[in-house]
This record gives sequence, structure tokens and C-alpha cells, in this order.
Amino acid sequence: MYDESSFLIVGILFTLILVAIEIGNLFGKRYHKKTGEDIKSQTNAIMGGVFGLLALLLGFTFSIALNRFDSRTEAQIEEANAIGTALLRTALLPEPYHIEGHQLLQQYVDVRLELINVDLTKVAERRRLLRKTEKIQDAIWATATAAVEIDPRPVTTGMFITALNKMIDAQEKRNTIQEQHVPEPIFLLLFMVFIVAGALMGYAKGLSKNRSRIPTTIFIVLITLVVFIIIDLDRPKRAIIKVSQASMLDLKNE
Repeated sequence: MYDESSFLIVGILFTLILVAIEIGNLFGKRYHKKTGEDIKSQTNAIMGGVFGLLALLLGFTFSIALNRFDSRTEAQIEEANAIGTALLRTALLPEPYHIEGHQLLQQYVDVRLELINVDLTKVAERRRLLRKTEKIQDAIWATATAAVEIDPRPVTTGMFITALNKMIDAQEKRNTIQEQHVPEPIFLLLFMVFIVAGALMGYAKGLSKNRSRIPTTIFIVLITLVVFIIIDLDRPKRAIIKVSQASMLDLKNE
């Protein structure tokens, strides 16, 4: 499901709910004369329970997606801070390594920004950029090693190596968090409950022979909008809501 467009998913969901309402309405009309008031009350009670379950699942799924989004934002800030610290500590390296280290770190920022803007579905492109990231990391580490041979003091080159380790750890953490999403079975369960709720709503309308299309349509639109926001939060590079890269972009000026 992650490979599909968010607009396509909510469009299909919207259509399926409409179809479910129409089918439920047809069944409701068929059994209208055979159904007493007690059955109608029971149907309304069941429908209320299904809508309660729907609200619970919506809140649960939204909470997961929002937490994932917040984690990505925090990981981005953490990585930017780690790179910024490493950039500042290049000044502690002996010549000519402080200039070389600073240039390599700026190249590293460029590659990280390029990778961040590549969607997770473009596996080949991401692998290429990850390999490029590792090569620059190796080059920075080689620079740090060479600097240690000239100046082995822990308060100079040692501090740079510490910052470099934190930078690499932050990069690995961010890569891991980027691939964490709302489990697909949760979305499938949510969509199933939506469709069942639509069918029950249509059935109840058919039993009462009292149909109001405008409130029903507004209700479905609102549901699909909420689902779209949840999916959008779960895909921070592909639609409207995106993780800000301001702190990473600021490193270009350091």
C-alpha cells in the first residue's frame, strides 16, 4: 500500500463507502416492510457501536502516524545538530586537515539533503546515495585518523572524533526511523470498518425510508479527509505534510 498514491487510496475508499451505502440502502428497502421497530432500534444500536469502534481506530491510527512524524522531525534535528557540532570541531584539527574535514562535511550535508528528498519507494536511487554517504564518511574518518597521528590530544582531535561518531549514529538512527510506518494491517482494518459502517448506515436509511444525501456525503468526505491526513503524516515526502529541513539547510552556511 505504501507504494500507491495517497490520493488514489482515499479515492478508492470514498468510492467503496458510497457503494457500501447504496448496497446497504437496497437491502434496507427490501426488508423495510418485514422489519419492526425493535429491529430498527437494534440496527441503530449496532451502528452506534460500529461508529464508536471506528472513532477508536481512527484515534489510534492517527496517534501512531503523528508519533512517527514527530520521531522523524526529532531525528532530523538530532542529525543536523550532530553534523553542526562536527563542522565546528573541524577547527580543532591541525592543518591541513581542518580545511579538508570541513569541505568533506559540507559534501556530506549535500548528499544527506539529496537523500532526504528521495522517496523511499525509489530503492535504487536511495542505495546509490547511501553508498555515496558511506564513502564520504570513510573519507572523513580517514582525515580524522591522519589528524590524530599529528595531534593525538583528546581535547582537540579526540573531540572531533567524538562528534564524528555521534554524527554517524544520528544518521543511522534517522535512516531507521524513516522506514517506520503505520503497519499496513491497521490501515486495512480501518478501511474495512469504514466500509461496514457505510453499509450499516445505508441499511438503516433504507429501513427508515428517510434518506438525506447531503449529510451522508459530508460525513464521507470528512472521513476520507481524516484518512488522507493520516496517510500523509505516514509519508512525509510524498504529499502535503513534510518534515522541515530548515536545520539541515542552515548547515550549508557554516
